[in-house]
Amino acid sequence: MQTYFNSRILIITCLLVITSVMLFVPPEADSESKQMLKAAKVKAAPSAVDDPIWADAKAMIVSFEGKEKFAGQKASVTTRAVYTDDHIFFLFKWKDPTLSVTKGAWRYDGQKWDHQSGNEDRISLLFEINRINNFATKGCAVVCHIPEGETNAKNGKFGTTSAAEKGDLWHWKAARSDPAGYADDTYLTQISAEKGGRKNDAGKGGDTKNMTEDKSKPRFMTAPGKMPGKNGVLLTAHSVEITDYAAFKTGDTLTYRMPNTHAGSRADIKADSRYADGGWTVMLARRLDTGNDDDVAFNPRKKYNFAMALFDDSGDEDSYDSEVLTLQFER
Repeated sequence: MQTYFNSRILIITCLLVITSVMLFVPPEADSESKQMLKAAKVKAAPSAVDDPIWADAKAMIVSFEGKEKFAGQKASVTTRAVYTDDHIFFLFKWKDPTLSVTKGAWRYDGQKWDHQSGNEDRISLLFEINRINNFATKGCAVVCHIPEGETNAKNGKFGTTSAAEKGDLWHWKAARSDPAGYADDTYLTQISAEKGGRKNDAGKGGDTKNMTEDKSKPRFMTAPGKMPGKNGVLLTAHSVEITDYAAFKTGDTLTYRMPNTHAGSRADIKADSRYADGGWTVMLARRLDTGNDDDVAFNPRKKYNFAMALFDDSGDEDSYDSEVLTLQFER
């Protein structure tokens, strides 16, 4: 009887250990989505958005449904992926009639400085690091939480519902990250009672708000010998403090959200982009396995669920969302 009892305890203990371990193993797609993006194996890495290597990858048209101010509208992104022995590359192309990189930039009217209206264009991808409950079927909807009784999506939170769940969020921003050559690398963890679960990867990145202490005007301008970055965006590394405001004339503008130099795990995702002919083409590149616990580690022998969101000169609550997609590595 004692032997039987001890055996049952041993079996139960083993099952608990196995279950605990499984929660922290980078998940393979447990069910294939309607659309599968196949990453082609290539010998050489693509160098830019127009590299001929991209012809080796089959294009997939990903459909997006609008929400909040875009409700009832649709969008689509032509998507490709390739990989080498140690890196993965994504190429996204979509129509967008307006280049949006304003992000509240300053404008001088001859007497005072004001923020211009306008946000930025963006695209984001969410992968699982540890299994996120129901993500395989519901996608990003399971990490967007609006409190019960709340009708304003701006008051919602973004994150997982338990500490065991974790997501890898890649966030390309036309104004705040792309001019520095990166997509912002962040991750999702458990939501707390006070704040959401979106966190920055270890290291440095993000942007600096260009404003004086009283927030009435910009504090920085382009440093002598430096040039504004892509699409006229001023980089933090290329800025210098303004000492003579009398030098500005009516109509002059200055960047408000200056992209910082990226470093550490937050600098894992390199970006190249082009806006032309009424649309964006964006390339993202990252090591298959960065060795960082705030990133998904890709294994070409496995499949991965992911979902995407598209933003057209808009904030987080106003987006176009895709269904769940599956990434498969061709061999």
